[in-house]
Amino acid sequence: MTYVIHTRAELARDVAAVPGEIAVVMTMGALHEGHRRLMREARKRSAFVIVTVFVNPLQFGPNEDFDKYPRTLEADVEACRAEGVDLVFAPSRDEIYPAGVPSITMNAGPLGEILEGASRPGHFSGMLTVVQKLLMLTRADVAFFGEKDFQQLTLIRRMARDLEIDVEIVGVPTVREPDGLAMSSRNRYLSPDDRRAALALSRALREGATHTDAEAALATARKILADEPSVRVDYLALTGPDLGEPGEEGPARLLVAARVGGTRLIDNVPLTLERAA
Repeated sequence: MTYVIHTRAELARDVAAVPGEIAVVMTMGALHEGHRRLMREARKRSAFVIVTVFVNPLQFGPNEDFDKYPRTLEADVEACRAEGVDLVFAPSRDEIYPAGVPSITMNAGPLGEILEGASRPGHFSGMLTVVQKLLMLTRADVAFFGEKDFQQLTLIRRMARDLEIDVEIVGVPTVREPDGLAMSSRNRYLSPDDRRAALALSRALREGATHTDAEAALATARKILADEPSVRVDYLALTGPDLGEPGEEGPARLLVAARVGGTRLIDNVPLTLERAA
């Protein structure tokens, strides 16, 4: 049985009655297979799974899509029920921010100012603020996040470590459509032509990741993106697994953000660099 609650008082009551480990999957709703994969991984790990559904206004900029972001709570609850989630916490804005916009928020630090942070100032401060609040409210022992939002995952891990938050952060590999497009709630905004053009992102990353040399990986990905005129690249970057400078060898990450039509998409893949012989 999946229970749906909307207030922090109900949440406090319910989590206080849980005898074992609590797992949480935080979402903004409009759930898709990627979210369901997170739920399944959470269920494998913990006997009690909470899914939060909250479109967080703090992480949207003034020209972003907060007002039109899809709200599909009824369908979201059905997806949670199908995956055996125990509790859906779907609070209002006033329930999460009872005093209005908080005067004290999280500082994402230097890692929050690059890549997505450079393109969306304040985004990660808002994201970390609500994640920290939801970790405290749900009393989660373990939290699951998708690797598609790799910078977000990295920052949440850093926050938990730096602030001594007693929670395990688990990353789950990106779930893709059969054609390779990374699953996203924003994919529904793509027209058929935009959808075809958007495949350049995953193709660029996939082909780039076949190289073990950083410059070759970037050059290959850059050319594929340049050959698709409908794709307006925001950034293409190769970093270390912690988003710092990549080493000459070892694990790295290739990340991209671009606009296709009126929709902004992000994606990333892991790769392994090797020192030139």
